[in-house]
Amino acid sequence: MPFLQSFCVWLENTPVGSYISGSTWAFPTIETIHVFALVIVVGSIAIVDLRLLSVASRNRSVSQLSNDVLPITWTCFCLAALTGGLLFSSKATHYLANWPFRLKMVLLVLAGLNMLLFHVLTYRSVHEWDDADRAPSTARLAGALSLAFWIGVVVFGRWIGFTVR
Repeated sequence: MPFLQSFCVWLENTPVGSYISGSTWAFPTIETIHVFALVIVVGSIAIVDLRLLSVASRNRSVSQLSNDVLPITWTCFCLAALTGGLLFSSKATHYLANWPFRLKMVLLVLAGLNMLLFHVLTYRSVHEWDDADRAPSTARLAGALSLAFWIGVVVFGRWIGFTVR
């Protein structure tokens, strides 16, 4: 962990980290963009997850819905990751020690692993269940876990704002 601590100190002292932490407008502006991007990420993922759970969009195939939504998801995810990294650079040592931040990062990793497993194991056979009213249990599980992980990311991300000064 000493390397990580040293990295965070270095990051805070970079011109970017120093500028964001010292500016009255940079942090709130970047945070606003981060929140908007994250809202679109979570909302677009929820559209697909709710289809996998047969709660919404049952009149559309899973593959067509995914093809329509995922470019938006990935674009906004990249924007959220970029802005999140900029926010992190302004108070990296504080975030590193913050348990809601750590939980948010763990949930992001779990959401990514869930997506990876879904695409490697379950989505390969989408042609067999693409238009079905009810997706297979592995797809439903992936959708439910995805929703839970992303709701957790939002909750703990919001919690960070109350614990890092």
